[in-house]
Amino acid sequence: MNKKYKKVAEANADAGYTGNRRGKAAEANADAYHIPVLLDESIEALVTNPDGIYADATFGGGGHSRAILSRLSEKGRLMAFDQDEDAISNSNIHDGRLILVRANFRFIENFVRHEALHGNLAEYTRTSTHELGDGRKAGVKYADMKLDGILADLGVSSHQFDTADRGFSFRFDAPLDMRMNAEAEVSAADIINSYEQEELEKILRIYGEVDNSRKIASLICSARGSRAIKTTGDLHEAISSALPKFAEHKALAKIYQALRIEVNHEMKSLEKFLSGAAAVLKPGGRLAVITYHSLEDRMVKNFIKAGNIAGEIRKDMFGNIEAPFSAVNRKPILPAEAEISANTRARSAKLRIAERNAPPDKDRQ
Repeated sequence: MNKKYKKVAEANADAGYTGNRRGKAAEANADAYHIPVLLDESIEALVTNPDGIYADATFGGGGHSRAILSRLSEKGRLMAFDQDEDAISNSNIHDGRLILVRANFRFIENFVRHEALHGNLAEYTRTSTHELGDGRKAGVKYADMKLDGILADLGVSSHQFDTADRGFSFRFDAPLDMRMNAEAEVSAADIINSYEQEELEKILRIYGEVDNSRKIASLICSARGSRAIKTTGDLHEAISSALPKFAEHKALAKIYQALRIEVNHEMKSLEKFLSGAAAVLKPGGRLAVITYHSLEDRMVKNFIKAGNIAGEIRKDMFGNIEAPFSAVNRKPILPAEAEISANTRARSAKLRIAERNAPPDKDRQ
C-alpha cells in the first residue's frame, strides 16, 4: 500500500470504519477515489432497520454505500444512484444487496417505483385485491413500497476534483467542462462563451455569492470578444485583474462553484430530489443530507422545516402544517477536528437529519 492510500486507510480506521467484505487494498483504492465525509455520524443516524430498504442518492466512491451495507442483514437492500459513469465503472462493491443505478438523484422517485414494480425490489411491493364486478377478485401490484432511509452527500467527489480534464478545479490548466454527467450537452465553456453578461453576473452572484460578480462578468465578456475562453487557464487570464491578491483561491472557488451549479442544474436537481425523497420514504424513515455551501444547506433546512425550499409554512384545509419531515438534529452536525485534519475537504460539511412524518389522518378531522 503506497503512502497516500495508507494515510487514507489509517484515517478511516481512526474514525472507526473497517469496510464491508473487502480487502484492505480495495478499501484504500475506493477511499482514494473519494473519502466519505461524516461517515459514522450519517450512517448511525440513517440505518435504523437492518432488514430495511435504503438509498444512497450520491454513490461517488461508494464509501457511504459500503458502510450502509455493513449494517444491513441479508434481507436488507440498498439502491445507489450516480449520474457519473466514472463512479459507476470504478465501483468495486460486489454485493447482491446493492442495486446500482446510473441516474441523477432528482429521479429517485421514478427509479424506486420502477424497481418496485419491475425490478429487483418487486418482491417488496404490496399486492392488493379488487372486485372485477362479476364476483371475482384479482391481485394488483402497485408501487407503494417505501424506503427506510435515504442518504445524500452533495459534495463533488475527490476523484472529480483531482481529474484534470473534468475541469472542476482551477489547480490545473484543463478544458472548462464541469459536467457531472459527461453526456450532458452544456459545459462550463459553453456557459462562459454564450451567456449574456447579465446572466453571467446573476449566476456568479446567486450561486457563488461572488462580491464583484458584475466586474467578473464584464471581464469574461470582454475577453471572449477576442477569442473563445476554452480552458481554466483562459478563464484565469481573463479575470485575474479582478481577483483579490491575498484571497485569490477563495475567490476562484466561489466562481467555479457558481459555474458548476449552473452546468449541472444542481439547485433544481436538489429541489426535485427532496420532493422525491418525501414521496418514497415510509413514516419514520430517515433522510440524511450532507451539504457544503450555504445555498444547498438553506434549501435542505427549509424543506425539512416546511416541505418547500422557501421555508414557507403552509397548512391544508384542515389546518395541518404540510411539513413531511421533522428535524432529528436541531443544529447541523459538523465534522470533528480529527476528520478535518485527515480530509480538509470535509471542513465545510454540514449533516442534517430528518424523519418522515406520517400523513395526517383526514378521516379524523
